[in-house]
Amino acid sequence: MREEVLAAVLSANKDLSRDEPEVASNIGQQLEHMGLSTWSISVRRRIRDAIAKLDPKNILQTGAGIGHLSAWIFDCLESSDKIEQFQMMEEGNRFAVILTRLRERYSSVPASIVVGTPSLISSELKAWSISKTGDPPMLPNADVIIVDSPMVRLANEITSLLPLLTKNGVLFTVEPTPPVGDREEDDPEVIGFNQWMELIRTSNETHHIAFAPLFGGTIVAWLLKD
Repeated sequence: MREEVLAAVLSANKDLSRDEPEVASNIGQQLEHMGLSTWSISVRRRIRDAIAKLDPKNILQTGAGIGHLSAWIFDCLESSDKIEQFQMMEEGNRFAVILTRLRERYSSVPASIVVGTPSLISSELKAWSISKTGDPPMLPNADVIIVDSPMVRLANEITSLLPLLTKNGVLFTVEPTPPVGDREEDDPEVIGFNQWMELIRTSNETHHIAFAPLFGGTIVAWLLKD
């Protein structure tokens, strides 16, 4: 049954190493020095496991940062003969330079970097789909989409990217933590979390949704219904 696919995809892959790849480990140390946050090792490992099972042609990763999760994905894709494009999207040029070095380190994997926010670039993609002039500003479709975004933008960015999934494609993110303490209704995080809850409610009509609680976060995945 199609609704059971996500449970299988989100289960651990016992055939893969549980250790962090060396390049990813080095990037993790760099993250600490820079005072940047990242998804837990359990989340990164399980997303790597899922990608290995899906064996995708095209992957879109947003909020790539300095490439901590990207390094796990690159390490996995080195053994794939199916991958056509691994595209990393990052909001600013500051980290794009670091991602470029990572891409060069894994030169056997076809990869590209897009600078901008998913909402903006996906809007440009809509314009491109009408004119079809030049190259698309981002992958027009993908078998795997990974969304890492602040809660204030998370729901909107997932909404803009879900239409890019192929029929059997899966979108992954990590469930946001509900705002705590006394918050006003117009607090950006309160608004963002309410939008997240509305996204889960509305997208459940068109997609199968699965939750995988792990140490350090819960992965949420979407798969288009028949």
